[in-house]
Amino acid sequence: MRKLKLEELQRDDVESYKSKKKFPISIVLDNIRSAMNVGSFFRSSDAFAVKKIYLCGITAKPPHAEINKTAIGATRSVEWSYHPDIKQLIVELKSEDKYIIGIEQTTESVPLKDFKPNEEREIVLVFGNEVEGLSEIILELLDQCIEIKQYGTKHSLNVSVCGGVVLHHMVSQMQV
Repeated sequence: MRKLKLEELQRDDVESYKSKKKFPISIVLDNIRSAMNVGSFFRSSDAFAVKKIYLCGITAKPPHAEINKTAIGATRSVEWSYHPDIKQLIVELKSEDKYIIGIEQTTESVPLKDFKPNEEREIVLVFGNEVEGLSEIILELLDQCIEIKQYGTKHSLNVSVCGGVVLHHMVSQMQV
């Protein structure tokens, strides 16, 4: 066994990647405090061919040194936009018939392992602040909440780690 060299991975260049079909998944990041977490979401979104990232509230926007440190160029390949008001964005996305899913522990959350995406509608995954999670105002606008079952003493994962786990689950059940 040996590690593959970069040229053996046959990765798309940025322009080829931009024109290829993406999974019907977008991400909303609301008030993410750490620009490094934002960069990690860009990198995971590139890896899993996500359609778009919506940045909201205090979430850092490219160009930003800490985003670049973890995104490693993914800010050039992944489509993104900034929206100061998440509530207004969610209402707009719902009017476009997108299925809005919060990633949060609630009284009605479905375990991630039990969630099966409906490929008829584009999915929008909403991730909240590292400390406060999703706001109550946003919870009432969601179509559904999902959570990752955990087995240790902590009650949450780092938001960008959570994003990678959720994205892997979603795309592993879909076909491009």
